[in-house]
Amino acid sequence: MPELPEVDFAAGIARSALVGRILTAVRTHHRAQRRALPARDIGRIVGRRVVRVERHAKHQHLVLDDGAVIAVHFRMNGDWAISVAGAPLPAYARIDFTTNDGQSLCLVDSRALCTATYHRPGAPPRLALGPEPDALTVDALRDALARRTGAIKPALLDQRVVAGLGNIYAAEALWRARVHPAQVSRRLSPAQLRALVRGIKAAIADGFARQGRYRDGMRDRPFKVYDREGDPCPRCGTAVRRIPQAGRSTYFCPSCQRAGAAARA
Repeated sequence: MPELPEVDFAAGIARSALVGRILTAVRTHHRAQRRALPARDIGRIVGRRVVRVERHAKHQHLVLDDGAVIAVHFRMNGDWAISVAGAPLPAYARIDFTTNDGQSLCLVDSRALCTATYHRPGAPPRLALGPEPDALTVDALRDALARRTGAIKPALLDQRVVAGLGNIYAAEALWRARVHPAQVSRRLSPAQLRALVRGIKAAIADGFARQGRYRDGMRDRPFKVYDREGDPCPRCGTAVRRIPQAGRSTYFCPSCQRAGAAARA
């Protein structure tokens, strides 16, 4: 699943393909995308110039010259693919945007869960987002978790707590902070909160250092614990474990991340 660093990379692809160009055609290729972006909205898009592409956490906004916004969310495994107008579409192409210079930017998604929606000028998407990792502070994290009685790992996936943090980097951040993923959110000590803020920033920075798409080259720069069940922890050598949390897999080191243990940065 694409997370903040990967979506940031993808936004760069969209930026290079669209900014400064006029959208001469927009086509949807799946009923789910046709419901989200109906013909009446496509009629408002065609003929408009894309002036910028913004990233807000894991959301991408294609901003048009009249102030309207095309809001794109990859969901589970969406991505961009650039091709030439008239060429065969990539596999699982769900929407393609054709520009006046003959380029085609395709939103591809094997599960067809991705979305692109039109928002009129003066009515941008409303996003309930917390601070992004680079702006996260200990005070902000403490306040966001103060009333949460559930486990810390699922809490971190709430975009109102940390914008852009997803399953992969939440697990990586908790490992770096030595915090057990099932620890009660509001019971994190001041030391653990400080370590977790550092861990979130470091995990995301490591994601940016991958310099690529989430589907490519993951094993060239392996994660510390994510998707490494049974492998030795790179810090202590204990076998990494996997547990289910909120319908997702969580990976952690049972030695480094003991429940209730104080964080050691």
